[in-house]
Amino acid sequence: MCISMWILLALFAMDVVANDNLRVAYQWKQIDFEYPNIGERQAAITNSTFISENVVPVGLEVYKNRLFITLPRWKKGVPASLAYIDLNDNFTQSPALKPYPSWSAHRVTNDEVPEIISPFRVRADNCGRLWVLDTGVENIANEANATVLSPTRLLIYDLHNDNLLRSYKFPDDHIKDSSFFVSIAVEDENCDDSYAYSADLGKPGLVIYSWKSQSSWRMTHNFFHPDPTAGNFSINNITFQWEDGLFGLALSKPQPPDNHPTLYFHPFVSMDEFQVSTKFLKNETLATSNEIYKEFKRIGSRGPNGQSSVEFLDKKTGVLFYTLPNLNAIACWKTSNKEYTLKSQGRIFMDPVLMEFPNDVKVDDQSRLWVLSDRLQKFLYSELDSNEINFRILTATVQDAISHTACDPKTKRLPDIINKLSDLIKTTAKPSTKSNAEKFYASGLIVLSSILMRTVF
Repeated sequence: MCISMWILLALFAMDVVANDNLRVAYQWKQIDFEYPNIGERQAAITNSTFISENVVPVGLEVYKNRLFITLPRWKKGVPASLAYIDLNDNFTQSPALKPYPSWSAHRVTNDEVPEIISPFRVRADNCGRLWVLDTGVENIANEANATVLSPTRLLIYDLHNDNLLRSYKFPDDHIKDSSFFVSIAVEDENCDDSYAYSADLGKPGLVIYSWKSQSSWRMTHNFFHPDPTAGNFSINNITFQWEDGLFGLALSKPQPPDNHPTLYFHPFVSMDEFQVSTKFLKNETLATSNEIYKEFKRIGSRGPNGQSSVEFLDKKTGVLFYTLPNLNAIACWKTSNKEYTLKSQGRIFMDPVLMEFPNDVKVDDQSRLWVLSDRLQKFLYSELDSNEINFRILTATVQDAISHTACDPKTKRLPDIINKLSDLIKTTAKPSTKSNAEKFYASGLIVLSSILMRTVF
């Protein structure tokens, strides 16, 4: 390999070593809930409405002093599918979860469907509302026995008093035979004219809901479909194949010249990232026609093993954060960058234990990055060990998280650094002593190679 290539790889390796600034804020071997009293908890265990090994956290959101966690009803024994932690309560790293908005909102009875059934991800907007995308399905992991208790719904809560503001059922023509909605993004620059974007991974499509008109429409595009060459996953010695379509959704702040946000998106089973202006999505006539097909753009690839589930864009820095389950990692890309390539993307955190199956990522209003990892592949295809820590929530400020990565505005571009290093080498090695120059290069390569040997990405 030529010297310039060694320098390039080594510099990237040094950049990788310098980050990984996330810390574990919360962790659990198994999830527990805060019941009104010990008697009710024991009764729930006895009658199997609470089976701790069947409860797995999937999504998170942070609003002021509360951290929300979704716990879909994969299997029987999930007593509450949306709960929260009080961030001011620092007595333990493994707190019992408080059902949101109440215990009664989750109780399944023979007489009526519970208020909340089985959401995967939620979004708190700038208007103090919590948007809950509820699949309406229980016993999801057992496909043959899965039960649809309600059509997919949007539940919107007032976070100031936790009252349910709206419950909107998706129309029948929005839900196809294989539909499954698990991701949501909310455009909230205008509280009275907000839009929610819901991703259907099963029958790839996007549902746009207008808060103002209280109506929705469904649209499709080829970019929503999975890439058949990207369906192989291998996470900590568990291999499987998925075919999930549209999954990751992230919104920018309004962009010139039309002052509409950009929607970044990707299928789970894909290495590619795409974008489209919401200008074309918020117009039902345009969105449901073929006229805007070319307004959707492919912006680049995440490379080998670059399948990604969720993503989130920090509007203050313009940095897009996304999960990389195959690599047990969180990565980033600065949206002001004109290129979306391996060189322009940064590694935020990578660890085969602490970040085993990253499943959600968010940035709160205090510019803190939050990531949930949950060993989902073990839960679905093997068995979680109740003696081990299985679920973690990690955090750091956005600035600390992106420090010394390609997303850090203070980080110099690699070509500039390489050119300066090359000039330094040429200056240090005198032209008349070729052997000395060769020795300098050789010693440099030894150091750089040792860095590479200690770093894997």
